[in-house]
This record gives sequence, C-alpha cells and structure tokens, in this order.
Amino acid sequence: MRIGVPKEIKTHEYRVGLTPHSVAQLCRDGHDVIVERDAGLRIDFSDSDYIAAGADIADDAATVFDAAEMVVKVKEPQPEEYGMLSEGQTLFTYLHLAADRQQTEGLIASGATCIAYETVTETGGGLPLLRPMSQVAGRMSVQVGAHFLEIAQGGRGLLLSGVPGVEPARVVILGGGVAGQCAAEMALGMRASVTIFDISATRLGELDAMFGGRIRTRFSTPQAIEDAITEADLVIGAVLVPGARAPHLITRGDLSSMRPGAVLVDIAIDQGGCFETSRPTTHDRQSFIVDDVVHYCVANMPGAVARTSTIALNNVTLPYVRAMAALGIKEALAADSHLAGGVNVDAHRIVHPAVGQTFEDLPSLAA
Repeated sequence: MRIGVPKEIKTHEYRVGLTPHSVAQLCRDGHDVIVERDAGLRIDFSDSDYIAAGADIADDAATVFDAAEMVVKVKEPQPEEYGMLSEGQTLFTYLHLAADRQQTEGLIASGATCIAYETVTETGGGLPLLRPMSQVAGRMSVQVGAHFLEIAQGGRGLLLSGVPGVEPARVVILGGGVAGQCAAEMALGMRASVTIFDISATRLGELDAMFGGRIRTRFSTPQAIEDAITEADLVIGAVLVPGARAPHLITRGDLSSMRPGAVLVDIAIDQGGCFETSRPTTHDRQSFIVDDVVHYCVANMPGAVARTSTIALNNVTLPYVRAMAALGIKEALAADSHLAGGVNVDAHRIVHPAVGQTFEDLPSLAA
C-alpha cells in the first residue's frame, strides 16, 4: 500500500503521523511511504531520518495526498486539505467531527473513508488511540493551570502546592476517565487539594482505592458541581462522550459564583468544550477571561509537547496502520469491529451514530 504523511498545518502543531521508526517498519512490511518535506523537523525527525527509514520525500502536501491510498495524520484536516482527499482514499487521524460541521461536510463531499482515532474502541469499551493523548492532556492540564494561576496571567496569584503555613490551591476535576485520572495524579503530586467528579459510582470507588483516599471523590450532579466551583481555584474539564459533543457542566451564570482569577482548563474543547463559555484557543493565544475567570481552551494541547506526543501516539496507531496496509482497508475493517467503530464518514455519508445524531440533516447511514 502507498501511505502518505503530510505536514500538520494547524497553528503550532508539530506532531507528525508517523515517526521514522514507524516508517521503517512499514517499509520492511513491503509498503511505500511518502512524507512531506520537513514534516517532523521541529521535533527532530529530519528528512534524512525518513529517507534512511525508506520513505520518499515530497515537496508539498498535494503530492502526498495525490500519491497515497491511505493518509496518516494527527489532527483533523484543515479546510485547504478537504479538497485533496478523494473517493476510495482512506484518512486515519483525529477528527472530532461533532464539534465541526464544516469539516464534516468537507469529508462527506470527498467520498473518502475517514477513520477517527478517538472512536476506535477496544474490548471493555476503552478508546486505545485516544488514551495516550488523554494522558498527555491530563498531565498538561495541571501544568498550564498552575501557570495561569499566576497573577501575571490573570490568575489569583496562587502557588498550586502552597507552602508551609499557607494552604494549597483547590483543584476540581470534572470527569474521572483517563484524562481526569492523570490530572489528579499530577495535581496530587504538586500537593494541591484535589476533588474529582464522575457520574459512575464504580469509577469513583476505583479512584478512591487508587489514590488511597488522598483525593476527594464526588458523584457528579449540577448542584454538587455548582457548590464545588465556588471554592475552586482551578477547574479541569475532562468529560468525554465518545463521538458526541461534550456536555456543558459549567454555565455562564455559574461563573459569577467563582473566585476572581480562578482558572478553567477545558480538555474537552476538541469535542465542543464542557464549559458554556469555552471557545477554542491556540498555542499562540492560549487564554481569555470571561467574568474574571481565566479560560485555557487550546484545541491541540498535546501539540505543545509534540515529540513526546508523537511517539506515544505512534506506539498505539502503528499496529492499526500495519493491519490496514497488509489486509486492505475493507478487509481490515471487516476483521476488526473495534477498528470499524472508528469509521466516521464513508462513501459520502456519516456512518458513526453519535456524529449522525449531531448532524441529522446531513447524509448518514441511518438515512
């Protein structure tokens, strides 16, 4: 199979779909890989590294898209990339379609088979291709939250850990999944006071046992969240409904009850955000303030640590790329129902139920 790796073009996105080690494995498997020039340059994967691994180097993205049977990316295609996709081609990347009508329409028009990392499943219902980036984003959320609590960033002027004689900051985490757990680990390691919410009593029990009672666990209800955020210094939104828009757990009205200079970090912004006042920001302009509350809503958080994120992502995506390249796309999807669950758009229609429910007026499998 001919596999293409274009350079990512989202603002300050330096991750790359395949590392040189992944390319070398695919070339040993007998496949052809074409990589856009300088695709991995900012994270120390040079064109010479890719050439040594067996790849061909293309001067531009159009050449990559034109040559590839399967395009492997990291972030969702940008508007200028939609038209480069074609019928019969496969796109394998993060998509987050429920929060992006324009992209959904563009992918439908392309006719390509579009497989989203974030909806590929595994036995037990986990999301193996989302997990590493959830781990990165969860850990990063505490780092950036601590930074934006500094008074120069508009925050309350607090040190997350406190010092002897001064209490630590209060961190509230909404969602006890992978990202929320990782955020709790980091916040606890930085000596913050941590409370985590979830809608599963079973999961709260697991978290309580995991942390040995060192964090507070609370069942998630609107009133419980409203009560908690009035005392919170940092709130991390880490809720996930696979394939669907994130629910708004904090409204604009709720902000008036929060402390001036408190910080909201919205990990769920790729899926529309879990705070009503959230809107996507970039690594160029990371934050904004609404009603004296600082919002950090960078839509590609793991891109800030692009080398770590790329390697972690390749560790889990490469087996799927190898399987699709070896068997062919249709055969690989037929052989693996979990991979098939990742297909969001195919043959000019939406095929993922959650995306179809979001855009009921667009062509879908249900229609």
